[in-house]
Amino acid sequence: MIESLYGSDMLNTPKGFLLAYIIGVSFGWVLERAGFGSSRRLSAIFYFRDMTVLKVMFTAVITAMIGLIYCINLGIIDPAGLYYMPSVYGAQIAGGLIFGAGFVMGGWCPGTAAVGMASGKIDAFLFIVGSFAGSILFNESFSLIKPLYTMGDSGVSFAYSALGMSQPAFAFLFTLVAVACFWGSEYVERAVSGTGEYLGTPFLKAFSLALVSCAAMLFVFTGSAREASGEMDPGSGAAPPPAISEAAILEGVGEAADHIEPEELADALADGEKGLLVVDVRPPDEFRKFNIRGAVNVELKDLADFIRPYKNSGRVVLYSNGMTHPAQARDSLARLGYQNVYILTDGLAGFTERCLKPVSLRKEPLSASDAGKVAKWRRFFNAAGTAGVIAGDGAAADKTDAPAAPVLKTEVPPATANLRLVETVWLKDKLGSAGLKIIDLRPQPEYNRSHIPGAMSLNVESIRGFVDAVPSMLLPAKMLVEHFSMLGLSGTDHVVICYGDKPHDAAIFAIALERVGHAGYSILNGGFAKWEAEKYPVDNRLPAVTRSEYPLPKGPDDFSVGYKKVLEASSSKSAVIIDVRPSEFYSGKKSDEARAGHIPGALNRPYTEDIVKTADIASLKPVDELEKEYLKIVPSRETEIIIHCRTGHQASQTFFVMKSLLGYKNVKWYDGGWTEWSSKEELPIEK
Repeated sequence: MIESLYGSDMLNTPKGFLLAYIIGVSFGWVLERAGFGSSRRLSAIFYFRDMTVLKVMFTAVITAMIGLIYCINLGIIDPAGLYYMPSVYGAQIAGGLIFGAGFVMGGWCPGTAAVGMASGKIDAFLFIVGSFAGSILFNESFSLIKPLYTMGDSGVSFAYSALGMSQPAFAFLFTLVAVACFWGSEYVERAVSGTGEYLGTPFLKAFSLALVSCAAMLFVFTGSAREASGEMDPGSGAAPPPAISEAAILEGVGEAADHIEPEELADALADGEKGLLVVDVRPPDEFRKFNIRGAVNVELKDLADFIRPYKNSGRVVLYSNGMTHPAQARDSLARLGYQNVYILTDGLAGFTERCLKPVSLRKEPLSASDAGKVAKWRRFFNAAGTAGVIAGDGAAADKTDAPAAPVLKTEVPPATANLRLVETVWLKDKLGSAGLKIIDLRPQPEYNRSHIPGAMSLNVESIRGFVDAVPSMLLPAKMLVEHFSMLGLSGTDHVVICYGDKPHDAAIFAIALERVGHAGYSILNGGFAKWEAEKYPVDNRLPAVTRSEYPLPKGPDDFSVGYKKVLEASSSKSAVIIDVRPSEFYSGKKSDEARAGHIPGALNRPYTEDIVKTADIASLKPVDELEKEYLKIVPSRETEIIIHCRTGHQASQTFFVMKSLLGYKNVKWYDGGWTEWSSKEELPIEK
């Protein structure tokens, strides 16, 4: 897939500079060879003595047009990544007249003037200086000419669409016009100046035939490409949906065509409407507190890049607390040609008030039909765990409202930096970003051979040790802070954790980050094996690290518990205790500790059931699948849960899944685990 330097994040890189330099030199060489380094030759077109400008420009336009259509249909270029210049007829006509007058008088345009200046032409240098001066004048006088700047704004429009033609038909017709101009130019040159050396030559005949043949093949090629893909695309002969004008946007607003009502959205989500994308544009911390089930969190600054694959496919609904920001974003997208983006009427507050507020708390009575709809919506959204629902008049939602919904749906590469599980494509796009730190937990020899560029190596056992007479415990916060300071971490960094073949290695490091209150971290799903299998960049250089002073958190963490708390929960059955060891150790058939068996009343769900392995890649299962499995064990996300294994390592993975991915609110981690429990003879066991 071909991308621009901006789209591939190559701006301000050595590769980007080298590529730009090569393209620039090559472009200048071609223009110089075509005679564009001479103002006399350029201005000769206005006297019909030398038609080189016309022939070169037509050749460039025809080559770009036909090549672009072929590249789109071959999948080399993504049409969603193209920029379509809007038609602003008043400004463009005025600009064209000014440009033409300057060309006639000076014999240069900015591009050819740069070529001429490189060749030592003084008049080209003066033209470039005049261009800079004109740019400054335009900037300083913009307030006066602003009405002209936007006069005749018609959004993005396509000539073939306006003429009622297919794209291949227009390309073929335009190619015929270009060929006629080539022959006409040669004829005019011969008649006026006695040149026209290519008129009637085999070269011109072959060149013309090649262009016409390539254009004619578009009828067959785009048709077969459409049949193969099963869908319409910009190269298939149908016009891409144009952007709309300001007048059309205002008309849509007046008719409320840009809105979707909360009830309609609730029905669409509950019924599983295909192609529906709901986007929460609030800051990530607000999204985590409460969000609509099925929504993804994308900040406004990332919205344009995130939404590009969904352009005019299905329905996209934007929402925030109110309507101002979504409305501004929707109008901006409309100008770019998006005709499938809507805003949620009354925002999040309206949705909770009209769809999620219990019937018993409403001021006006509802009909049996409407009450049934509310019950349906509440069952659906509460099943995913919606929290902080506004019940109206300051009243809290009733106890059937569950805690926060899962922050992430892993099938959608996240667009924000605070999500807990990220895919390799997300990290690839973020490499080199300021504040991004990658921790590689694989054995050092594997790290030394190759690792993700910029990644730092850390032995996962270095964050555990002998604490309170129990081995393999997570180190206290003050010791973890020293580790993180040596890694050069700051409290505002976003840490991506890369593992080898054990996701629970990443999870135990995630718990270490939790212990010191580090908010921004993610686990790389699939780890280094997936990164390497997808052939993303690697190197074997050690990164430069500057020691930091990571802040020491105040007070103990709020998620770990000791054996006394576990004993109390086991005796009173006040919490669900989940033992994630393999079943044979849970049952007591096998033992590698002081005693065999399990904590009385504990349930067994081996941590390995959260993992799916493909070849050598170990990944966490899709969130939807994990959600279904855990709801069978713990139906309510309000339930107090205590998770343990033998030493806390494997249990950290289940803790991460339940708390960070599935939104269980009251999850605790028993680090001492079976190592500590089995060693204390006074503690009961079951087999």
